[in-house]
Amino acid sequence: MILPKRPFCLIRHGQTGANRDGIIAGRTEARLTDRGRDAARALADHPWPCPVALFTSPQDRARETASLAFPSQTARVVEDLRERDWGIFEGRPVAELPPRTSTPEGGESWHDMLARIAAALGGCMVMAGDALPVIVAHSGVIRAARALTGQDFTGPSAPNTTPLLYTVVSGGWREQPLTASSQVRLQPA
Repeated sequence: MILPKRPFCLIRHGQTGANRDGIIAGRTEARLTDRGRDAARALADHPWPCPVALFTSPQDRARETASLAFPSQTARVVEDLRERDWGIFEGRPVAELPPRTSTPEGGESWHDMLARIAAALGGCMVMAGDALPVIVAHSGVIRAARALTGQDFTGPSAPNTTPLLYTVVSGGWREQPLTASSQVRLQPA
């Protein structure tokens, strides 16, 4: 599973009640907290270093975050950017989460998720044209992107509402927070 060699940005949705309470939400429709909405609204003032094309998961928490963070832009909903289905673990404490590379009973396998996310990210990159693809999604989508770009996907979850820029560097990929001073080269050398 290979991604096109071009920059993209991932943003985890705003904090939800499930995030706050340490509950596995996966496909469950968790709602943003007031803190999550405020953080999403704060992204509206984020200094983007180039034009962006906005994409979002179909799940409410990601779509609401995209709407609050980019109030003057319409996000394209990409079905395959949804969070992983954790099967019987949905609604349980995060402490009970099985190994990420396992297949939870009634849920989605890690391999299937990686294939789904690779295709979704590749599609967003194509649809973005000459703009930076900015994708509002979920912790699991970011973990999958980390695995697909050779990063460590086993560490802590990505922080909510923090734009993470993925760029191609010599020998692979780099993930870093996107700031106003970030250098984003959209066209290959």
